[in-house]
Amino acid sequence: MKNYIIALDGPAGSGKSTIAKVIAKNFGLTYLDTGAMYRMVALYILENNIDFHNPSAVESILDNIKVDIIEDKFILNNEDVSLKIRTPEVTKIVSPVSAIKAVRTKLVDLQREISNGKKVILDGRDIGTVVFPNADLKVFLIASAEERAKRRVKDYASKGIIEDFETVLKDILERDHTDSTRKESPLKKADDAIEVDTSFMNIEESVAAIANLIQIKIGG
Repeated sequence: MKNYIIALDGPAGSGKSTIAKVIAKNFGLTYLDTGAMYRMVALYILENNIDFHNPSAVESILDNIKVDIIEDKFILNNEDVSLKIRTPEVTKIVSPVSAIKAVRTKLVDLQREISNGKKVILDGRDIGTVVFPNADLKVFLIASAEERAKRRVKDYASKGIIEDFETVLKDILERDHTDSTRKESPLKKADDAIEVDTSFMNIEESVAAIANLIQIKIGG
């Protein structure tokens, strides 16, 4: 198959981004981190003191935001914000920002434009249901909230950020609720998606499981 789309969806901390990066490298795919795109919008809103509870205020500044992904770097208005978008402050507001219709419209159009004519793996929450409902392979990753919180605390620590486990767990549970109940493109498993539980898998085992599905559904 010349070009194809792999949709990797799931809740926060289920391992989507880490797994997608390895799969992209192993299979020679273009990896599009859609979550990072929403984080860049959230960062801009945070740094410019925009009221993210006001959709009209957010919509009014969207034309000022230019996001780009160059290799492994995330560029917001010509600035490398790869580290800034991973802070707890951005994490706390990215879900409500992502729920704003104008934000989703802007970024979904961009995701489709970037993916056109390529072999692509995208991770997010609505890739298989909204962005690419006809994706060649749809995978829905899950993991227990406790396991996801442990991963998030460990990830923060690797960046020199110390966060309390219970606080992170609470944030994850709140984000799960927001993501799954929002009006615009809620977190939802596509009817034809294959569910993979990574709770008791390490990265190597998770990657192997996804790679096996690619071989079965798409081929090498």
